[in-house]
Amino acid sequence: MKKLTSRQQAILDFICAFLDNNDFPPTIRDIQHELTISSTSVVDYNLKVLEQRNLIRRNKNISRGIEVVGRESARSSMISIPVIGQIAAGLPIPVPEAFSEHDVLSVIELGPELIRNHTENLFALKVKGLSMIDAFINDGDIVVLKQTATCENGETVAVWLKDERETTLKRFYLEGERVRLQPENRTMEPIYTRADNVEIQGKLVCVHRQID
Repeated sequence: MKKLTSRQQAILDFICAFLDNNDFPPTIRDIQHELTISSTSVVDYNLKVLEQRNLIRRNKNISRGIEVVGRESARSSMISIPVIGQIAAGLPIPVPEAFSEHDVLSVIELGPELIRNHTENLFALKVKGLSMIDAFINDGDIVVLKQTATCENGETVAVWLKDERETTLKRFYLEGERVRLQPENRTMEPIYTRADNVEIQGKLVCVHRQID
């Protein structure tokens, strides 16, 4: 097999060093800036070579999707969760479409103990608003949800309001033929709507707060 070029070896070494010092892999721009490479396309070309040599694996749907093949690290038990958009914890906000697993904006990694050992069908959304503040869900927090179409009364869920084409995060209560979407903020009123207007997208698993 042809030997790696000095640039390819430098990229691989940097990825390994970055993983040693962080809980996540570098982005293409991280590599470009650190190694003073002329463009991201040059970095991408060399990453493709490393991938073809089975030295790395890549998930191109996320910005930090590089994994070094055969590398054992503290990250091996971490669960990668895609952040796929924003959700209102206040009044519902319009969104172009119901959120999709293909609309990945970034990724967070959490240990299984933080997500109660749920490891499948997880996604995350960034919270906008203060209606869940009394449940310790603040504006700017990341909520991790498990994809589901059903829930129990009192559970916190992400719901899609079909007629309004809006999405919101609230506690769910089915009351006959209507649904009450209850905020956790004593200054705010609940939202009432027809049961057939509500589509449950996910159930709250945990809240991730990023501290600058």
